[in-house]
Parts: sequence; C-alpha cells; structure tokens
Amino acid sequence: MLAFAKDINQKEPNHPEEGKNAKLKEYMDYQRKIHHEKLIYHALDHAKTYLQKTINDMLGDENKLKGYLEKAFPVSHRYADSDTLMLMLRKLINAHNASNNWYRLNRFYFGLVYDALNRFVQIYNRLIREGPEQSEEYGITPRVEIDFDDWVRSYFHDLDFMIGVSTSYVHFTFRKRNLAIEGFIREKVEAGTAHADALREASQKFNIEDDAVKILSNKTIDPKDLELFYTSAENPIYEFLYDSSSEDGFLDGECLLDHSYFLGHQLKGLSEVEAESVFSEIERLSKH
Repeated sequence: MLAFAKDINQKEPNHPEEGKNAKLKEYMDYQRKIHHEKLIYHALDHAKTYLQKTINDMLGDENKLKGYLEKAFPVSHRYADSDTLMLMLRKLINAHNASNNWYRLNRFYFGLVYDALNRFVQIYNRLIREGPEQSEEYGITPRVEIDFDDWVRSYFHDLDFMIGVSTSYVHFTFRKRNLAIEGFIREKVEAGTAHADALREASQKFNIEDDAVKILSNKTIDPKDLELFYTSAENPIYEFLYDSSSEDGFLDGECLLDHSYFLGHQLKGLSEVEAESVFSEIERLSKH
C-alpha cells in the first residue's frame, strides 16, 4: 500500500470537536465518504491505461507524444519520458496493491501521483455531475465530488516538487512555502548568485530534500530514484499523528491528526486571500 501523509486506509475518521462545530462535522462527514484507496488506484490505473494507449497510437510521432505528456503529466513530464512514466506507474500500482507493506514515495513519485490524481479527479467529478450512476461503479464516493485541493493538503507532505510550477489550485499551506522559496532564489540570483548556488542555499534554509533539489535542478530521473522504500504493514508508521503530547499541535492536548482535520475544515473552499486571513489568525492564536 502506498504511504501518504495520512493513512489512506483509515475508516470512519472523526474529530473530538465535531459534535460542537457544525461546519467541522460537515467536513468530517465529507471525509468519511471517501474511499481513498480506491481513488488512488483508479487514478493510477487511468493514467497508465491512457499513457499506454497514447504511446501505441502515436508511435513514431515524438512531437505529438511530447504534447500529450505535457498536458497529461504537467509536473512529472519534466523529469521522466513516456517509458519511464509507464514504468513508474506500474511500480506504483503494484506497490499500492500489496497489502503486506507500506511503500514510501520520493518526490519524483509524488509528482506523478499528483498528475494522475489531478487528471482523474476532474474526470470523476464531471462523471458525478453528468452520469452519477456510472460514478458509483468506482466505489470511491456516494456521488460526492472530490475536492482535489483539500485532498492534496491532507495527504501530501509538501509540494516541493512543484516549486516554480504554476497551478490553478490554491494549495495554500504548500504554496505559501513554495512562494517563499521561489522568492529567496530569485533575490539571490538577482544579486548575482549563480542559480545552482542559490538553490543550494535555499535547500539549506528551507530544508528541501535532495530529490526535490534534483527536480528543481532540471535533472532527469535515474535508476536509484525509481526505488520505492517499503516497511511492513504491521509497523505503526502513523502512530505519531495520534500523539497528543506533540509540540506541533494547535491546542493543548491536540494531536497532529486532529489539528490537520481542523485546519482542513477552515481552509476548504477558500480563495488564497481568504485562506491567508484564516491562517494568519491561526498563527496569532497559536502564539498565545
């Protein structure tokens, strides 16, 4: 099974405050309606199926294939060609279908998963609007559209693989970090620092992982980047999310998981300006 920032197999998630907060309960009701494991599987399978079809249909026409990759895989096509993307999708699906282990993704894989989910969610949501009966065949939600922006905020660790890449989604907490990194690098370059050196300084200041630095350096993926790191499914890799003594919680005694859901219900559906206002208030309260 693929390991994300939260356990995609968690059934009936809840928040201790939802009984006192109607908006939070509505948000948690929405979360309880999503079968995350099936969402990921169908997104990856859809991406693989249509990539293979396109490779076969456009055999010998590299320009058309390149155009398809740029449209269907706007993030991951920057560092992987069609054959590599196909290999990565197969590895992801095999890992996702393996119930005995958790498989951790590097940012090369997260970029590909982002592309696959983004494209599939658009198709799935349109199907719910135009053919709701057909949408039920996927078993993902009971005719409920997926909020892609919220899903990424909830289940991705960061979007460092998208630094410098434009997006139509708010992705507020991640984009806030990315814009700060982009601004830092830009200022350094404008002051005369070589881009590679500016990126190295940014990686140290913002703690950017090596795989993301490699992507930002416009380097292609190599064999060691295609590894998926696994651990037994019996290992409690999400146990820390339930630790109410963590210093990262928003309120005293609040675990990281509850904090994540609470933040999600506050940010869901907001514009960047609205989210900035909410986030500023959260930061203000957390200092008191």
